[in-house]
Amino acid sequence: MPKRIAIFGGSFNPPGSHHAAIATRLGQVFDEVRVIPCGPRPDKPVTDSVPPVYRAALADIVFGGLPNVVVDLSDFEQETFTRNHELQTRFETQGEVWHVVGGDLVAGGARGESQIQKTWQRGEELWQRACFAVLQRPGFTVEAADLPPHAEVIELVVEGSSTLIREHLSRGKCVGGLVPPRAEAYLARYGLYRAPVPGNWARGTLEDAKFFLQADASNPKVSELSCSLDGRHVAAEHADFISVVGGDGAMLRSIREHWRARRPFFGINAGHLGFLLNAPEQVNANAFPPSDVIFRQMPMLFLEFEDEQGQRLTAHGFNDAWLERATSQSAWLEVTVNDVLRIPKLVSDGALVATAAGSTAYARSMGAAPLLADTPAWLLVGSNVLEPAHWRSALLSPDTTVTIRSLDPKRRPLQAYVDGLSMGRVVALHARLSRAAAAELVFCASHDMAEKIAAIQFGA
Repeated sequence: MPKRIAIFGGSFNPPGSHHAAIATRLGQVFDEVRVIPCGPRPDKPVTDSVPPVYRAALADIVFGGLPNVVVDLSDFEQETFTRNHELQTRFETQGEVWHVVGGDLVAGGARGESQIQKTWQRGEELWQRACFAVLQRPGFTVEAADLPPHAEVIELVVEGSSTLIREHLSRGKCVGGLVPPRAEAYLARYGLYRAPVPGNWARGTLEDAKFFLQADASNPKVSELSCSLDGRHVAAEHADFISVVGGDGAMLRSIREHWRARRPFFGINAGHLGFLLNAPEQVNANAFPPSDVIFRQMPMLFLEFEDEQGQRLTAHGFNDAWLERATSQSAWLEVTVNDVLRIPKLVSDGALVATAAGSTAYARSMGAAPLLADTPAWLLVGSNVLEPAHWRSALLSPDTTVTIRSLDPKRRPLQAYVDGLSMGRVVALHARLSRAAAAELVFCASHDMAEKIAAIQFGA
């Protein structure tokens, strides 16, 4: 039997407990439930009321971990709204596609007057040949005569709406019960649907929060720092946050593995610089988790690499991504910014893009000035630049796209890296700030990331 794939699309603005209940029920009926929050929709301006990176985080929080459920953030990342007929084409090679719709969308189907037939792109075609999972909606009766030719009614009536959640939030009312607890905490932390511009940092507490511990027991210093936390941590799926003991590399690995879990990361430095972590002397093991902390939601990079065979590989990075020469010869690079050729020939050891968080790492060693943690910008930096003679770096706005391409991939091959992880030989890098990926870092309020950057800037 082919795999049955349920396409559960919607604005999910924000997703609520009722959406989670629907996805859970669908996961019992279908082999895979693909939850697809939509990108910007001209017919629903309210979908842009909150930046997509926050909606992406909420989707992961609400749906992540549900049996047979996969959260697909491609619409957010590509800043588009994928129509159902396009989803049909995308997924029909993987199995039997079922479109999840509310009973109100099939009303009038017997007369050819349903919303699917009248308002969807290629709706009449889909009505005749596609499969539909029809949800019972409160206040709507699904008439058998109105059903599409290939339909299955899902017996589940659940109350709730995103509109009601937004109304409660805009009036400062409690949304407990309307959204899962972790989503409620995230909504409150960044003032979503309350303030016109959501915050990207907030003061709060981890007191009484459960944590998952990531530590390399083979490192004596890590073992020493983490032993006081042994026996007090929980499994990752039950944790409220992730505690990382190690250096910046350990934090980057943890972010790479767990950012889709949308749990905050609290680091304890057992390395050298430890810019992304808290100093061990700030952490009182007897009063852990700490009660006075600052949460910072930090953007990540969306990266596409072209390899020597013409294939494209996508990745996300938290700190930085770079291209460097793979032989003794210098790299010859072409740099395009927002489709405008800015540097026709960059002769250097390579080039790097970095987030504000990553500006204190490799970018700083190349000569770039570190950015404040909440700076709405990112960096493009050259490594040992020979030509143009006086160019070193550029400050980029959040909506900038950058392409770095080899001018001579045969004789001057390039090696690519993301947060220190090798991506192999490539011929080009396309980069921008992600519209869906972000990671929350947590710092003791007495020595936040802003203080760390100030220390660097003034030579401490």
